[in-house]
Amino acid sequence: MTRKPRVVLYNPQNAATPKPVIPMSLLALGAVLDGVPGDPMPTSSAGLAPTTSADLAPTTSVADWVLVDGNLESDPLGAVDRAVRETEADILGITVMPGPQLKQAVPHTRTLKARHPRLQVVWGGYFPTQHWDVALRSGYVDWIVRGHGELVFAEFLRRWASGDDVADLPGLAYCRHHMQSVPGDAPTEQGEPVSNPMAPIPHPDKLPDFPYQRIDLSRYVRQTVLGRRTLSHHSSYGCPFFCNFCAVVNMVNGGWRAQSAERTAAIAHFYAQQAGIDALEFFDNNFFVHQARTREFAERIRDLGIAWWGEGRIDTLLKYDDRTWQLMADAGLKMIFMGAESGSDETLRRMSKGGKMSTDKTLEIAEHMRRYRIVPEFSFVLGNPPDPEADVAGTIEFIKKLKKVNPQSEIIMYMYTPVPLAGELYEQAKAEGFAFPDTLEGWCDPDWEEFSQRRSTTMPWIKDDLRRHVRNFERVLNAYYPTSTNPDLRGLKTSILRAASGWRWATGRYEYPLELRALHRLFAYQRPETTGF
Repeated sequence: MTRKPRVVLYNPQNAATPKPVIPMSLLALGAVLDGVPGDPMPTSSAGLAPTTSADLAPTTSVADWVLVDGNLESDPLGAVDRAVRETEADILGITVMPGPQLKQAVPHTRTLKARHPRLQVVWGGYFPTQHWDVALRSGYVDWIVRGHGELVFAEFLRRWASGDDVADLPGLAYCRHHMQSVPGDAPTEQGEPVSNPMAPIPHPDKLPDFPYQRIDLSRYVRQTVLGRRTLSHHSSYGCPFFCNFCAVVNMVNGGWRAQSAERTAAIAHFYAQQAGIDALEFFDNNFFVHQARTREFAERIRDLGIAWWGEGRIDTLLKYDDRTWQLMADAGLKMIFMGAESGSDETLRRMSKGGKMSTDKTLEIAEHMRRYRIVPEFSFVLGNPPDPEADVAGTIEFIKKLKKVNPQSEIIMYMYTPVPLAGELYEQAKAEGFAFPDTLEGWCDPDWEEFSQRRSTTMPWIKDDLRRHVRNFERVLNAYYPTSTNPDLRGLKTSILRAASGWRWATGRYEYPLELRALHRLFAYQRPETTGF
């Protein structure tokens, strides 16, 4: 091929009712495709990521590309099909998260491949990183880029366009028949899926800025509990911990790389100037890893007068000094999402939470954040093997204790769902008969869509009575302590809910909360873990 590849990047809808969030993963790809390091990427997994800013000085464009965001389209499939035809695309790159996005990605990919058999389909993102073999066996996904794929995808396109071998490219998974294919040829007989070792995480501070000129930024501004004009950013990659229930581990293997505080703050100022934001969400896996970076960022945005939110570790945040906490509060930090996970120290050990995590520290951070009027959001994973009943009972009692310490604490509850990561919890789940679907169509079954959102009703070790008990408790909890993430739930509505649920909260009688269900329906109660903030 003598010309640059023509690429369509597709972001399927992220929910049944799409929420317009900047498609940062695809903008990160596009930024590298527009101008990438001049040196070719190594063919081994060592030394993949650039080490100096000079390595990333934009040189030549790798591909011509367009982006289709399904969250902004009334007919996403039609929009992608039109883009493929109008650009005469060679490559269709699709980012795929489990859950609603996967449910749309599967039929759309299958249809597009049938309509355009010579189109090379590349999947990337959380789902194919974990389940690359299932995706490749579908017959309509040709290549998988596993992990953080900016540099891998760019190098894949360079080699593919020139007819060079991609077999040794770190981070790439494929079926062996592709090694005999010529660029532009329709696939031959399907071979066995294989995967190369993961590539190291590229350093986000060494990558080009997102090409915001490629999108209409105003279409992504939305109202949240933080503000009326909220945008999002992703300032770091990875997390340095190895929790064995977390899919991030397979993506980054304990790596963490971050933009500088200066560059992160510059994005906040850019959003304020270009879109007039009053709030900013950070979708980092762990924003607060480095105290000095967080403190400098807070200092640099204090004059903006915006609210902001991010995700962090309890034990890490407890190491922050009072000066940093005050700076964060003064700079508009309103909420921090943290994984408390369990009311049992033994369960935390089995989860491999690492660090110095304990239930006492969860209580300590709740009290500490109360002093600075920053809302702690705690997630809990209930129903862990080997004794899910005891796990649920202990964690429910702990949540009630936590609410006494800080009534403003937001509680988000999930049922335990395994990830394909070696560890005590996953091995116990398999021993109970758990197995992942072996086809993409199987993953689109409603039960597995619920599984992907940690609302599964089919885990073999969790009985229906226990599941109902958890949901009934959640109903009482959300009535007695209504979420602050719903801006429409204020005043009289809150008083009514608390009055109706008080006796249940005090006595521990959670069964058949029909009156609370009716009130939640009347007030259009939103669950933050399913509707977002």
